[in-house]
Amino acid sequence: MSATTPSQPRTAPDHNPASSNRGPRWYSCAATDVGHVRKINEDSYLDSQEQSLWAVADGMGGHTRGDRASQCIIEALQGFVALPKPLDSVDDLLNRLSVANEACRKAAQGQVMGSTVAALYLHDNNAYILWAGDSRIYRLRGDGFSQLTDDHSLVQELHRLGELSAEEAENHPSSNVITRAIGVADDIEIQVRQIKLEPGDRFLLCSDGLFKDVKPEEVNRNLSLPSPRQALDELVKLALRRGGTDNVTGIVVQVATA
Repeated sequence: MSATTPSQPRTAPDHNPASSNRGPRWYSCAATDVGHVRKINEDSYLDSQEQSLWAVADGMGGHTRGDRASQCIIEALQGFVALPKPLDSVDDLLNRLSVANEACRKAAQGQVMGSTVAALYLHDNNAYILWAGDSRIYRLRGDGFSQLTDDHSLVQELHRLGELSAEEAENHPSSNVITRAIGVADDIEIQVRQIKLEPGDRFLLCSDGLFKDVKPEEVNRNLSLPSPRQALDELVKLALRRGGTDNVTGIVVQVATA
């Protein structure tokens, strides 16, 4: 298991597939970088191949102790142990995020201390996605590339309502205003999605520092590189070459081929 909130660039060791007689197996790699502008890395991540759980949390820039907020989330998820029934595991993850929310509220002492979260849990032939905010999860399946999470952000809401085009939303000056996060309210709203796994599926979990200056087709092209480590390294390098205006964090999870 790897969990971190580093202030310096870090690449986590690759995690090899677990052995099992049932369902597809998977392995993962993770990396984070403070970027070229910010002094503190407010991103945190969990790379727990042992429990088939991965998460990225992005402390909200401009708010009090964003790095501590994202760390609260990862600390709450670190003790997770997969249960026999996957929906029981999902309930446990939701409870842990609620605990993180309470911890952030207490530590903030009346100020705002918040973070996004995007988590992926795999069980047998299913993937469970939990998220709040604008950290994202993408999937590469064969030649098909898709974003599995919807941003909980002001511009995305306006886009859904038809008031902004996709291009206008992408370049809107309020693109960093999120509508859901851990730590900003007493009650949290976590969106949950269940999807089927297929052999060879590849997932990317990332903070907005990785994708906001990288076009979707560039994410797709780099995520398609032969190895998960190569794919992740090239994505992080690209985000940094584009200015590295924010912390950059990503995790690639590879489902073994049949």
